[in-house]
Amino acid sequence: MRTVLTTAFAATLALSCAGAAPLAAQMAMPDQLHGNGSPTDVAAGTYAVEPNHTQVTFSVSHMGISPFAGTFSGGSGILTVDPAKPDSATVTVTIPTRSVQTTSSKLTEELNSADWLDTAKYPDAVFKSTAVHTRGPGAMIEGMLTLHGVTKPVALYARFFGAGTNPMSKKASVGFLGRITIKRSDFGVTKYVPMVSDDTVLIVNAAFEKQ
Repeated sequence: MRTVLTTAFAATLALSCAGAAPLAAQMAMPDQLHGNGSPTDVAAGTYAVEPNHTQVTFSVSHMGISPFAGTFSGGSGILTVDPAKPDSATVTVTIPTRSVQTTSSKLTEELNSADWLDTAKYPDAVFKSTAVHTRGPGAMIEGMLTLHGVTKPVALYARFFGAGTNPMSKKASVGFLGRITIKRSDFGVTKYVPMVSDDTVLIVNAAFEKQ
């Protein structure tokens, strides 16, 4: 989840635990995609998560041999933005943990079980911002992440991706790209640590529509 409106303001929605690497390192993601417009094209106001184009991808080390990834989708939430006051931005995002998908149906079933995310008991992961700090080409958002029934302070790193009027919905829209690195054991998800890495990287592709 980030929200910024200068190249620096352009980054308010990605997750990373407090004390993580500097912003430049956090945002050194292997994507070279760029959207339309610039942060100055984002109108002040309230935006809602556009669930069909918002994704959270998780990646872990599988036995130290290969990376393995899966996705969450179907999020909801609210972003408030004032380009004149980028550090006043706020964001709350909820992601249904039961939306988890992998390339293995058996693994997807396991991730929903009590051994992993226990999605029947803990159906949502929630991030609520508490402070926004614009930094260079991006921003860090401090906040509280609730996952697997545990709430911890985290820092979100993100950058602006694109803005404009969605030709399908006809609504003013904005997108952000973000990153988070957490230790899943901090949230009580300890299955197979360390064979499956404790460190978990989350990449956030976030889309918002103006209300």
